[in-house]
Amino acid sequence: MEIIAMPVGLVQANCYIVYKKEEKDALVIDPGGEPEKIIAAIEKHQLNVRAILLTHAHFDHIGGLEGIREFTNAPVYLHKAEWDWLGEPKLNGSAKLMGQPVTAQAADKELEEGPLEAGGFFMEALHTPGHSPGSISFVFPEDNFAVCGDVLFQQGIGRTDLVDGDIDILEHSVREKLYRLPEDLTVLPGHGPATTIGYEKKNNPFFPA
Repeated sequence: MEIIAMPVGLVQANCYIVYKKEEKDALVIDPGGEPEKIIAAIEKHQLNVRAILLTHAHFDHIGGLEGIREFTNAPVYLHKAEWDWLGEPKLNGSAKLMGQPVTAQAADKELEEGPLEAGGFFMEALHTPGHSPGSISFVFPEDNFAVCGDVLFQQGIGRTDLVDGDIDILEHSVREKLYRLPEDLTVLPGHGPATTIGYEKKNNPFFPA
């Protein structure tokens, strides 16, 4: 499996393109802005985007969604708890933090915890709320990495002062879901550099193991 990571948008949220090198089938995860930049990468590698996955629906993770959806015609996957957030700036944070609305059309597929097949890709969807109620972490066990959105960062955690954020729920998600994954598993976060589960258990100042 190949991974392209690119920070996009005003707050540089990480968009990930995960693709199969031989087949050229791909997933786009969290197209948060600059759709032209994401499209350029898709075209450069001659990829066929089969699905668009959203770890959650904050504005900085959906800002480029419509451009990518229009270009790829791929279905959008999102936890049902945040389906309304796509069209509501007060929920997705853009009204408070941007001063201008960020919206997108409705999602196509509902995410829930458990095994997930999307566009021919197989992974485990972990419901990891706390930063937001519908946060999902996408775990690819065969390739030993997970895309965790804004739940866990390198020596950091997601903020909990936005709509329906909760620090206790976030701690439960990290300790009972993510910290139970293999220690050498790579964590691809919503912002900043990659880390590993083992590193965060030892070095995360918020939730040390």
